[in-house]
Amino acid sequence: MASPTLTLAGGGLVGALLAHLLARAGFDVEVFEKRPDPRRAGYEAGRSINLALAERGLHALRAAGLAEQVLARAVMMRGRMVHVDRQAPSLQRYGVDDSEVIWSVCRGALNMLTLDAAKASGVRFHFGHVIRDVDFDRQRLYLVDAGGAMREHAFDRLIGADGAGSAVRAAMNRRQPLGERVEALGHAYKELEIPPVEALPGAPASTHGHFALEPHALHIWPRGGHMCIALPNPEGSFTVTLFLPGVGPHPSFATLPDADSAERFFRTEFPDLLPLMPRFAHDFAAHPAPNLYTLYLDRWHLDDRAVLLGDAAHAIVPFHGQGMNCGLEDAVELAGLLASDGGDGAGVFETFQQRRKPNADAIAAMALENYIEMRDSVADRHYLAKRELGARLAEAAPEHFMARYRMVTFTRLPYAYAYERGQAQNALLDRLLAGRDSATAVSLDEAVRQLRASLPPLPVIERG
Repeated sequence: MASPTLTLAGGGLVGALLAHLLARAGFDVEVFEKRPDPRRAGYEAGRSINLALAERGLHALRAAGLAEQVLARAVMMRGRMVHVDRQAPSLQRYGVDDSEVIWSVCRGALNMLTLDAAKASGVRFHFGHVIRDVDFDRQRLYLVDAGGAMREHAFDRLIGADGAGSAVRAAMNRRQPLGERVEALGHAYKELEIPPVEALPGAPASTHGHFALEPHALHIWPRGGHMCIALPNPEGSFTVTLFLPGVGPHPSFATLPDADSAERFFRTEFPDLLPLMPRFAHDFAAHPAPNLYTLYLDRWHLDDRAVLLGDAAHAIVPFHGQGMNCGLEDAVELAGLLASDGGDGAGVFETFQQRRKPNADAIAAMALENYIEMRDSVADRHYLAKRELGARLAEAAPEHFMARYRMVTFTRLPYAYAYERGQAQNALLDRLLAGRDSATAVSLDEAVRQLRASLPPLPVIERG
């Protein structure tokens, strides 16, 4: 019996990679994407330029045969370079050494690479097609193409990888409520740019080649209730992102109505950063300030007819750098389940939801917690003491202790496990540091004894 045709909505990072994996597994795959083909029209403006690629996303790219090509175009980031007022920047490593790093990758270049791979695998793409409605009883998609003509498409199974504003999710919710809820963070973001050194006024000397800052780090300017970050790009620029409350008292985007007020704010809050952005006024005025939110669903599928994944099922805030990684991990899981039953077995979408939803909920919670850590805790003495004590425990008893960030970023342990284990480890660190000002005040032998007495060994960790 021939496998059914699989219809995907969305040709972004998750949709294109999933289409490629499914086509390589022998499925007939069609993809409908509302945007024009970015390989011809250029990548969509206003979206985050670069993303943080970690082990989960790398594993998906290895499965697709694309990892080496992606890494050849990426910039390694060893840790957070923290810029605190009137102090020299300091590096807080993500992992134990250069085997545990994350990678700054260009969203557009990665998407175009996955589109090329999927097309080469036999996937049929239809760009400029907007979904207007879905009839799940008749299994029909109703679309409007780039010329404004109405189209109808019959599907066997429909997969919604069409992002946080998913048209497939909206149609599923009309057919049968999914328990959708959106929790706004109350903060928004705006993207700015540090150009390569040679494009700066006076072309100042740099010890970092084309880069104005250390290139192998994610730079953070924590300021309590707000912050800036900067990620490197291969040609020498940095994508800078300002995170602020959307409304409310100063500072918020509501109190920075124009580039002049924003420039005054930066002179006070980020005086070392502003001189590195000669196009600040233009970028601030031209770029939008989208709000940040978390999307939760009780259900991701409509029996065996339709399923959601990636941001369409669980959009999260960007502060753990795991949105793309989680979505690509979804793609590997769903492709494997469909391939294992030939694509026509009952219950595959339910199995997918059962496996992935607890992990999506866990990374959503950790991403929210990481925002507080990035804007506040990276400069907090108690946080730094816990971080140091955790590093000592990881070195002395690696079979029992691994920092939660490392579990999330450098392993494929389930997010739900990393969340629960991280909470238990954090409670232990708080107990050990009670009444103490520094990690060195804690007896390492006693800390290891309590660790082994209170927590079981970590699972075996697969890498690569």
